[in-house]
Amino acid sequence: MKVLGIDPGYGRCGMAVVERQSGKDVLIYSECVETSAENEFTARLSEVVGTCAKLIKEHSPGALSIEKLFFNTNQKTAMRVAEARGAIIMCAAQNGVEVFEYTPAQIKSATSGFGGADKKQIATMIHLLVKIDKEIRHDDEYDAIAIALAHLAIARTPAVV
Repeated sequence: MKVLGIDPGYGRCGMAVVERQSGKDVLIYSECVETSAENEFTARLSEVVGTCAKLIKEHSPGALSIEKLFFNTNQKTAMRVAEARGAIIMCAAQNGVEVFEYTPAQIKSATSGFGGADKKQIATMIHLLVKIDKEIRHDDEYDAIAIALAHLAIARTPAVV
């Protein structure tokens, strides 16, 4: 199964493609899409969604895994991120890709075994779970990898009845 993991945003948006191959999770692709603050929001959103559509076309993921929105104190930023999430979800739906949403605690628990793990702990665990052959400069990219890995972990866990 191939999963496109998204850490939603419009200034920086983490994107990663992870695939389960012979029982092992493999990082196929990751990046942090950075848009210019000088551009209008619509142009920034278009760039993020365009990259998402391109990745769906190139990698044909069976699922898109995205982080549920965590509201912080900056409501304007939270609203814009919510708009970016909506546009990304719509892009996946238009391309026939099923969407799965996870809370930060679910993602942390699935990747590190602890729902309260910090960013450094998550990054360390990601390096233990998948081979990364490049420098990752932004947490958004690590987050996208973690979101994709979380889906693979949760999707293979049988439901408790």
